[in-house]
Amino acid sequence: MAKILVIDDDVSIAETLELYLTEEGYDVATAHTGTEGLNKFIQHTPDVVILDIRLPDIDGFTVLEDLREENENVKVIMITAHHDMDSTIRAMKEGAFDYIHKPVNVDELEIAIKKAVKAHEMEKKIDGLLMEPSRQFKVGDIIGSGREMSEIFKTIGVVCQSRTTVLIEGESGTGKELIAKVIHHNTAPHEPYIAVNCSAIVETLLESELFGHEKGSFTGAIGRKQGKFELARYGTVFLDEISEMSVNLQAKLLRVLQEMEFERVGGKDRVRVNARIIAATNKDLKAMVRENKFRDDLYYRLNIVSIRIPPLRERREDIGPLVDYLLAKINKDLHKRVIGVSDEMMSVFMKYVWPGNIRELENLLVRAVVVAKGQVLVHSDFPELLHERRDKDDAQGSASGIDTAGKLSTLDEVEEMYIRKVLKENGTLNKGEICEILGISRPTFERKLDKYGIVFEKE
Repeated sequence: MAKILVIDDDVSIAETLELYLTEEGYDVATAHTGTEGLNKFIQHTPDVVILDIRLPDIDGFTVLEDLREENENVKVIMITAHHDMDSTIRAMKEGAFDYIHKPVNVDELEIAIKKAVKAHEMEKKIDGLLMEPSRQFKVGDIIGSGREMSEIFKTIGVVCQSRTTVLIEGESGTGKELIAKVIHHNTAPHEPYIAVNCSAIVETLLESELFGHEKGSFTGAIGRKQGKFELARYGTVFLDEISEMSVNLQAKLLRVLQEMEFERVGGKDRVRVNARIIAATNKDLKAMVRENKFRDDLYYRLNIVSIRIPPLRERREDIGPLVDYLLAKINKDLHKRVIGVSDEMMSVFMKYVWPGNIRELENLLVRAVVVAKGQVLVHSDFPELLHERRDKDDAQGSASGIDTAGKLSTLDEVEEMYIRKVLKENGTLNKGEICEILGISRPTFERKLDKYGIVFEKE
């Protein structure tokens, strides 16, 4: 019979959990303060502890620390009434087994307890972190309150305990690099963070960028050059758009991941890789593997820990908080004093499908803040979202994929409409700036221009 200790200052919650868990066959003890909980932990040596973060005498994180000092294998499930992303990451990072919000969902709690008991029985250790949270990068820059985002925060906390390879998947504009930076700055904040866009550099140059080269290894190699893996030291190498990497380079990257060492281009000396590798993609790598467009062995090496970021249309509960956060950031950068958006405009935001995700939301807000005449953003500040539906380049039409006759458009038609819309509204920008708005690489942009027969007149 597994033993459980419930530490919660709310007597009714503690008694309810005790009754429920006892009926489920567990040996249950309760405590209402941190001090009492620590004493009962020593007396009863429970397998699982259910710990409230807010206690009257001792902070729950302090109790967690003391519990793990007594027994580093203890499985602690932390609960709180506050939907605080920083606390979630901190709890998981400092060794909590799981993190659950109040009011407690008994089904969710039961699943967590069963997992904890099983982990305890198998004597799997969850080591505490050696690093304190970094002050160089705010984890609060990630906004999210839904279940999927909560799981992402937990995964970040767990990943920060090691230097394992991480694969981040998500559509363009969802914030993949932000996740990578959070992981880096919670793991190796004083080491270099080096980002490489695999689609923005031609294959021959990308190999030299990643691995470096020796003097004379090719025309123009006038001296030895260190590559990104070497320059990163014990930090992080972020490989963005990994799906665009050539098959030849995929094989070389696989060797790096397997052996954690490489040779510079034209060199013979073996160079050790000490950096963590984080890869990101906006494509379905598993599908690319099935289509023989991506190496399956490299995919499995990259996919040791996977984080999927949901698109903005699947987390509409975060649109309001994101707007507040982004406006605060934009106000600071542009020295403006916009306090929010109108209720009517927020309703439009909630119905829009956001093909460009958070990046599109931020770009819209930046342009709106620049032209706004008041402190509250209204319809007239977002003309790109409010054109008539019959206009082929209307943002709503592009998003919904419905033409003026009510016929559903194909995905290609929706994509073409959206690209034409962005080009029409940003005629003074060059290709690089357009690619940033669309959230795609330049080679991808070139292919789409050719695919849809779109002429780009400004370079």
